[in-house]
Amino acid sequence: MERGWALPPPWRGPWILLLLPALAGGQPLAAGEAAYEEWRATGVRGRAVELSCGPAAAAPPAVVFWSFTPQGEGLPRAVAVGSGREVAMAPGTGTLGRVTLRNGTLELRELRVAAQGRFLCQGLFPERGRLRVGYAAVLLRVLATRAGTSAPCATRSTTAAATPSTWTSSVHVGQTYVITAIARAQAGTYTCLAENSHLQTRTQATIVLTVYYPPAGSPSCSALASDDQRDVALRCRWLGGFPLARLRWVGPQEEEEEEEEEGLMGTSFSMATRIQSGAATRNGTSFSCLASHPALPLGAACGTTLWVPSGSPSCAAAATKGDEYVMLRCRWEGGTPLVTLRWRDSAGRTLGDPAPSAAVLVLSTDGSLGGREFVCVAAHPLRAAAAECRLRLEVPELQAESEVAVLEGGEAQLACRQRGSSASLGATVAWYDPKEREVTPGLAKYRLEEGEAWLNLTVRDAEWPGDSGIYRCTATNAVGAASLPVRLRVDRYPAPPNVTISKLRYTRARTEVRLEWRTQGAGNLTGFVVQRRQTKKPLRETPSPWETAAGDIEPHSRDRRLGGLDPAVLYAFRVLAVNHRTAGHPSEVQTPAEPPFEAYPAVTGAAVAGMLVATAASLLAVHCIARHRETLPRLHDLLFRTAGPGAQEPVGTTEDAEAATGGEEEAGPAQGDPSAPGTAAGADAAPAQGDPSAPGTAAEPLSAAPGTTDDPPVNVTITVTATP
Repeated sequence: MERGWALPPPWRGPWILLLLPALAGGQPLAAGEAAYEEWRATGVRGRAVELSCGPAAAAPPAVVFWSFTPQGEGLPRAVAVGSGREVAMAPGTGTLGRVTLRNGTLELRELRVAAQGRFLCQGLFPERGRLRVGYAAVLLRVLATRAGTSAPCATRSTTAAATPSTWTSSVHVGQTYVITAIARAQAGTYTCLAENSHLQTRTQATIVLTVYYPPAGSPSCSALASDDQRDVALRCRWLGGFPLARLRWVGPQEEEEEEEEEGLMGTSFSMATRIQSGAATRNGTSFSCLASHPALPLGAACGTTLWVPSGSPSCAAAATKGDEYVMLRCRWEGGTPLVTLRWRDSAGRTLGDPAPSAAVLVLSTDGSLGGREFVCVAAHPLRAAAAECRLRLEVPELQAESEVAVLEGGEAQLACRQRGSSASLGATVAWYDPKEREVTPGLAKYRLEEGEAWLNLTVRDAEWPGDSGIYRCTATNAVGAASLPVRLRVDRYPAPPNVTISKLRYTRARTEVRLEWRTQGAGNLTGFVVQRRQTKKPLRETPSPWETAAGDIEPHSRDRRLGGLDPAVLYAFRVLAVNHRTAGHPSEVQTPAEPPFEAYPAVTGAAVAGMLVATAASLLAVHCIARHRETLPRLHDLLFRTAGPGAQEPVGTTEDAEAATGGEEEAGPAQGDPSAPGTAAGADAAPAQGDPSAPGTAAEPLSAAPGTTDDPPVNVTITVTATP
């Protein structure tokens, strides 16, 4: 079977889809002359009604197809189909009544209420050697049986009306029926029944009441680009209502005249479209859609203004997470109609589908995207030439200083910056140290500072030569990677002046040394360092390593007292001048000298003082014994024994004793003399024999006759301890 569309005039009813059977006999089909009519019929439940397809005087159709749409439903269902004497009934037609088909006319006997609805007839009518398409819609209303009424007759109308409600009892008694504040639900067929009980006659008259009502809301206007962005399609819609609203577009120079004739050029029902040339329309031109309806004396309207947005489209590129895809975005908002955007490659090939206001193109990342250019073309009917923006997908480009120098101990800042449009792809920037290890946040040696398109690396407390070398800044995005080397040079401070040791001597206890030095030559310095180590022993092949004995010595100091030495170890010392972290040449290596013997003056002084005290005490004792002869006769006799005849007088005083011995030769220092070298001061000393100054030693008489004394001789020793 072939399918065809038949669109009746908009004011005659809704659009209908027609299903036509196969053509017979190979006769040509005059589809352009198809006729359409609407019928209205009224039947009484339990009785019969006939529905004809086409005018009664016309020849019966060669092929006919009947379908039925129940009231309140939208899907038609087949009833019967016939071709000449061949007739076929669809199953389920018993719900309508007893259905028969003869010569294209559908007869319903024993009519049921379920038959109320819309019957559609489609037929092929032979005419002058060809087949003409004809179809008719019959609106059937089923009335309930009432006593005292005559059988209804079928009526026919060529005008559409609202579907009436089914009115089963009398609504008014009288010759005139007035309906106040009528509503659309009250539209339909009204029947006036009159009867004469005396003559037993009845008559009736039927009136079809039509209620006009406008569509809901108000008309809506829109503008869309058409004909490849050369024209503008102005569209106006206002659906619904009865009858349908009449719409037409008017421009700023057109007169808004009332139109009385149906089918006037530019007027449509429910929907109206006007094609406006973009080249002939100025930016900012306004158009109006005028709507008219019998229920609206003043009508209604909507409008739109055609305009082009200012500026130009903007392009941007972004990579998805993981750099799997690259998205190209183009945006240019505003305008009526909206600007149409589409992506093209550098060769002019269209990529993706065009879109209004914003267009997105998704590309899979591979090695071919680097350096490729893409163009976003923006078109608008009111623009003579299209606008565009270009976007190039580039591998990241970096900018940094090739070499950075810093003094030892300072901070070195290595700066790396992206340039160009590649930053929009979200490139990842990283730093690598001279050992090709990635610098990550949290390391004590480094500090990272990051911005939108830059990453700076700071090397803390730069060391020489460990931190010197090549550092690399790398950037990676979805289309490639770039690397840029930066050389870091850590310089040492200028060498300080040389140092020489001027004095290095042990202290008395040999646990400390006294060190003095002096500088030679010019140069900056920030301090001194003293180092020590044990001197090389005969059995050792290499000397001990140097260790710091004193550090952080002020730059103005020139001496230092160093302790913590082992008296049994012989040390060697050296001094170095320091300028920040740069040490000068070490001084000559020296070992401490022995300390001078500081005990000699003390011991000698103590011995002399002791002798003087002892001598004074001895003289005082002798003088006391000489004066107290009677009290101490034995001591007196012992010290001053009377000499024999011819002997000299005894020495009575100390001075006499010294005078008596003055001519003798002076004896050398006796053992234990405190003034002798190597003798400790304050030690007990035995008096020397014959020493007249020795304390407690009696002087022998110069001459003495034996046997002149009564008592035997006695040796007396007087010991005097002298404290210095």
